[in-house]
Amino acid sequence: MSFQIDEIRLRQVAMPLVKFFETSFGRTYSRDMVLVEVVSNGVSGWGEVTAGENPFYNEEWTESAWQIVKHYVGPQLLNKPIESAEDVAAYAKHIRGHRMARGGVEVAVWDLDAKLQGIPLWQRIGGGARPEIPSGVSLGIQDSVDDLLKVIEKELADGYQRIKMKIKPGRDVEDIREVRRHFPGIKLMADANSAYTLADVDRLRALDEFYLMMIEQPLAHDDIIDHAVLQAQLQTPICLDECIRSAHHAEQAIRLQAGQIINIKLGRVGGFLEAKKVHDVCQAANIPVWCGGMLESGIGRAHNVALATLPNFTLPGDVSGSKRYWKRELLTEEIVATPNGTIKTNDRPGFGYDIDMPFLDSITVRQETIR
Repeated sequence: MSFQIDEIRLRQVAMPLVKFFETSFGRTYSRDMVLVEVVSNGVSGWGEVTAGENPFYNEEWTESAWQIVKHYVGPQLLNKPIESAEDVAAYAKHIRGHRMARGGVEVAVWDLDAKLQGIPLWQRIGGGARPEIPSGVSLGIQDSVDDLLKVIEKELADGYQRIKMKIKPGRDVEDIREVRRHFPGIKLMADANSAYTLADVDRLRALDEFYLMMIEQPLAHDDIIDHAVLQAQLQTPICLDECIRSAHHAEQAIRLQAGQIINIKLGRVGGFLEAKKVHDVCQAANIPVWCGGMLESGIGRAHNVALATLPNFTLPGDVSGSKRYWKRELLTEEIVATPNGTIKTNDRPGFGYDIDMPFLDSITVRQETIR
């Protein structure tokens, strides 16, 4: 069913977190996010640009994403015939990088396409391998190990199936040793966010004794080769995150045996089309994948739920309940985790939730319409 985009509405929203979230990059207390609304004949599709407030995870940040969508991605799509959401990525492929900005628009068009067809987003992308996705939690670095243990205890009591803890030099081996001493049987992984180099191989090898599910992206954000060198020296599987921005990168990493698991983030790879390609490459090579998170609002979180229904998402991801992060969600109903640590899909058209427009207006710090 052919359609065209009549206008694109951008919003920057400010949402305070329930509690600060600390990684090797620093602490985040609130999120300034760019939301994208694409409109066709009065029907809206919604997307979220997952870039952070600063260019620390990758080169993108809130302001750069706004400018890229406003001046480059948006104008390319307006009033053009679109046969299906699969066509959208081609309109912006000449833009180097800026995959999060491009992806925020692309996923909005997938949502719009699903709504125009009257089907749920998970069905539109070819998902549906499971009616509930397994849910894990991502825990930032805490002020103390005691604080960390208390947070883990609470998350396990809430039913979450996997604990991911952020690490950095000085907050790694001893922290994990204490976690393992208190919780010997849990599914546990460590996320380094590129905080180490090959000079730290002995320290990283010391993590082998804790039978972790994986160590996520220990080396440089743009590296694949050194990860292959490191993986050969570790028993613990390496999971690649930041360095996998396309299906081609995934193919290279698999060929070099740079890791045994890949985290797929919609924004990082530029939207659903490329995410599906990465998924397919990994599935063909028997490399399991899981869905990573970027402290998304309910819009981005619902998109992640849809993505994680594809068949090779066999490991619990970072898609957890809204209340873990937000004092108030921008949806009329929160995304909730079941007592069994899963999140259910629903059959409503598009991403499956209504937006709380009065609340959204109250947290909007700027907006602009591209026509």
